[in-house]
Amino acid sequence: QVQLVELGGGLVQPGGSLRLSCAASGSIFRIYTMRWHRQAPGKQRELVATITGSGSTNYADSVKGRFTISRDNTKNTVYLQVSSLKPEDTAVYYCNADVQLSAAYTSRQTYWGQGTQVTVSS
Repeated sequence: QVQLVELGGGLVQPGGSLRLSCAASGSIFRIYTMRWHRQAPGKQRELVATITGSGSTNYADSVKGRFTISRDNTKNTVYLQVSSLKPEDTAVYYCNADVQLSAAYTSRQTYWGQGTQVTVSS
């Protein structure tokens, strides 16, 4: 089994910053693409940022230039640096990861974390 645990959420004033982390643990052979999503109250979950196993990144237009995704493969961890925060960034932030469980079993499964709340308010 694989577990993803997000940390780093909280209450921050507009214009502030946070660093979210998501650590994967368990029966992991290799982690491929990792992603951050968010879901605001009453809205659908949206993809915020993506990072591939080789480090290529992609961002939603709404966060480009303000959010930065990175990863540490030695720690099976993905990060999301969120800066210049706006009230509309308030949401539960979730990570997910495409995981290969063993060398012999080449297919990948996607696992999700439980989410961390980010609230932007003065």
